[in-house]
Amino acid sequence: MAMMLQRKLLRRTFGEGKAILNFNSNPLLSPCTSFSTVTSAAATPFHNALRQLPPFDYQPKPYNGPSADQILEKRKKFLGPSLFYYYQKPLNIVEGKMQYLYDENGRRYLDAFAGIVTVSCGHCHPEVLNAITEQNKLLQHATTIYLHHAIADFAEALASKMPGNLKVVYFVNSGSEANELAMLMARLYSGNLGMISLRNAYHGGSSSTIGLTALNTWKYPIPEGEIHHVINPDPFRGVFGSDATRYAKDVQDHIEYGTSGKVAGFIAETIQGVGGAVELAPGYLKQVYDIVRKAGGVCIADEVQTGFGRTGSHYWGFETQGVIPDIVTMAKGIGNGLPLGAVVTTPEIANVMAQKIQFNTFGGNPVCSAGGLAVLRVIDKEKRQAHCADVGSHLIGRLRSLQDKHDIIGDVRGRGLMVGVELVTDRKEKTPAKEKTAILFENMRELGVLLGKGGLHGNVFRIKPPMCFTKDDAGTSFS
Repeated sequence: MAMMLQRKLLRRTFGEGKAILNFNSNPLLSPCTSFSTVTSAAATPFHNALRQLPPFDYQPKPYNGPSADQILEKRKKFLGPSLFYYYQKPLNIVEGKMQYLYDENGRRYLDAFAGIVTVSCGHCHPEVLNAITEQNKLLQHATTIYLHHAIADFAEALASKMPGNLKVVYFVNSGSEANELAMLMARLYSGNLGMISLRNAYHGGSSSTIGLTALNTWKYPIPEGEIHHVINPDPFRGVFGSDATRYAKDVQDHIEYGTSGKVAGFIAETIQGVGGAVELAPGYLKQVYDIVRKAGGVCIADEVQTGFGRTGSHYWGFETQGVIPDIVTMAKGIGNGLPLGAVVTTPEIANVMAQKIQFNTFGGNPVCSAGGLAVLRVIDKEKRQAHCADVGSHLIGRLRSLQDKHDIIGDVRGRGLMVGVELVTDRKEKTPAKEKTAILFENMRELGVLLGKGGLHGNVFRIKPPMCFTKDDAGTSFS
């Protein structure tokens, strides 16, 4: 993949052809940014040469369903207008196998975004698929008003992965639900209302978690209620560089000047996902956790994208900062595509939820629980954490070699298979290369590589593939 990116960067000066871009809407919310021309005839010789993906022994089934155009027409008619899609001509993806996806014509694509960082083990991984299928044959649904071993077995296995006293598990259906429940726990346990989140953070799209999110592209003008956003400890764009102490002081100042002196909690991703794969300044969380706890609050780690070994160096992202949170939220990779999320906390914090009835109809559904348990077993059995460390370091090294050669690459960052490549028009000013990113994004799809986009200006490639992604997929030779 890095090889493809390099050759395209070498070939394309962005002066070739005349791309007419439409940026009336936000580039992040509208990754399908339209242009009349995104490639030139001069690029054609490379186009065919670079289509070849690594060999893969799988033949997709013939597809006889509706076409992409028919599906798009039906979506526009019956689904909400807020839905967006990637690419000028949206893909009709009909089949997936491990790190690859197939469109309606049987064309294979390298999935470097994993369904927005959701497919952890691989598309249709046989062991996960078998666990789901076998449970489906026996019982598809039963809530927690009855007993079923699947939810208990899954909770036990998940708790065994947690450090410290993080031993009580709540199952939900998404990351937004998980973060909303965590915020409720923090407020009930602390007796305070104020929540602290980072600028550039994304924690969900529900009416409550929109408040925690700090990217204007995802926020509606509605009351958010006692949410405070502090300076983002971003080593690349942050005002204090990698100085964790100065960023932490901003949190202390905010508590002293912007609150009653007491807060309910602090929530952060260790590597910001939607915000563009931004890893927090080293040592930041350790200092902030101490500050927040002294102010009566609890500390929440959002592991929706960074969990389950994806960072390679650690099983959980927060471990890279040497901390143990009071509450951990997770989703996406926990289910390899199942609608599944979880909140894990301490018995002391969990007890506050017993004041009233706390219930989730589908939380701990037997099919999702069976699938989630299979995911944990596959990650261990196939040593996916070590694999992410190995392949990720290889990929990041290759991308940084491209950065040395091409000024448009302002930053390469991340850990394991959670990588960001930020494109700029001016390295000194760090001006976001919005238009050029959009063109390259389309070109990578044409070459058979599906990436994500992130950052406030949509100028960061998010490379977060299924954790079975290989060095061959990353690209092992350069010219």
